[in-house]
Amino acid sequence: MENTTPTLQLEFNITKGEELNKMPQSSLQVQVVTILLALFICGVGIAGNIMVVLVVLRTKHMMTPTNCYLVSLAFADLIVLLAAGLPNISEVVASWVYGYAGCLCITYLQYLGINVSSCSITAFTIERYIAICHSIKAQFICTVSRAKKIIAFVWIFTSLYCIMWFFLVDINETVFTDGVVIKCGYRVSRNLYMPIYFLDFTLFYVIPLIVATVLYGLIARILFMNPLPTNPKDRVGNDSIHQGWSNSSVKVSCKSNKGAMTSRKQVTKMLAVVVVLFALLWMPYRTLVVVNSLMDPPYLNTWFLLFCRMCIYMNSAINPIIYNLMSQKFQAAFSKLCKCKKQHPEKATQYNVPVYYSVIKDSIQESPDHADTEKDDTGSYPVIGQKINFTDKCKETGAMFSIA
Repeated sequence: MENTTPTLQLEFNITKGEELNKMPQSSLQVQVVTILLALFICGVGIAGNIMVVLVVLRTKHMMTPTNCYLVSLAFADLIVLLAAGLPNISEVVASWVYGYAGCLCITYLQYLGINVSSCSITAFTIERYIAICHSIKAQFICTVSRAKKIIAFVWIFTSLYCIMWFFLVDINETVFTDGVVIKCGYRVSRNLYMPIYFLDFTLFYVIPLIVATVLYGLIARILFMNPLPTNPKDRVGNDSIHQGWSNSSVKVSCKSNKGAMTSRKQVTKMLAVVVVLFALLWMPYRTLVVVNSLMDPPYLNTWFLLFCRMCIYMNSAINPIIYNLMSQKFQAAFSKLCKCKKQHPEKATQYNVPVYYSVIKDSIQESPDHADTEKDDTGSYPVIGQKINFTDKCKETGAMFSIA
């Protein structure tokens, strides 16, 4: 009976009753391609995800609910790259060299990273839906503190769920005439693992994609089919709350709301691309696992197995690139992190401008130096007789602004 390795190598152990004269070895071409691609993808992915974590955690205005989920996703992707990508480099040229403890821990970390990344994508999809489609509730629900609690629950749940892999894997040895091949594989027949694989496939792939498809459809209907009116007369109407506003104030408010809508669309498109890439890049591996669970003998084409592995590593490495390409504010944050420029405080400059809170918030979001995923679903209400001070930390001037 053949056993499938539980790790992302997608290898298969030798049939126990079968005797071979020499150890099976990957061709030189497969070894070179695997090593080069794995080193490049994992190197880019590790550096990019570390940058995502640094720019969000070290920059106060980047600490938003959506960005918290992106940090959780970045940590999960780092675990996948370190626990799946790098061990594959050594395994392609030799047998398993990490021992029994390494087999347990690496397998556990692989599935932990996979499951957390799936849950994080589902979490920020739900958060975007609430923020855009239920903007009033979002002011109380979509908060940083709540996002941190949800992330903590996700990590605790997945950590406990993946504990089962400590009891399902073991070191398998196959003796050949010219040596012994050691693999990190199953303890028992792979047929007994079919329910586990189908459970993983359903919980961490099918359900997240169904949820994302439905919610992003609802979000698209709000953002692209029912945009906010841009005509000041349509927005003001005869509502008493707008009585006494000057025409210039209304124009500024409408312009800022238009900018906020553009920002929301940009963020939603970026996150939707992340979900689509997750679905496409994980599809080969998920499909192969399901098919091989039903087929006997399983499909073992070497180049297709390599393609599945590279898709998994690419999914964990590509997200920071998407942020950089589709978000001007993440791009600015990455640029500042690379340049490592020191900010020198200067004399504070006071500005007194009659403006509304929605204009202040939207103007902050429109700035290319601020977080792109900031929650921007607030109404337009005037602030009367109130002074707001804030420091422009993104710019090198470090100037203090006050808006009355």
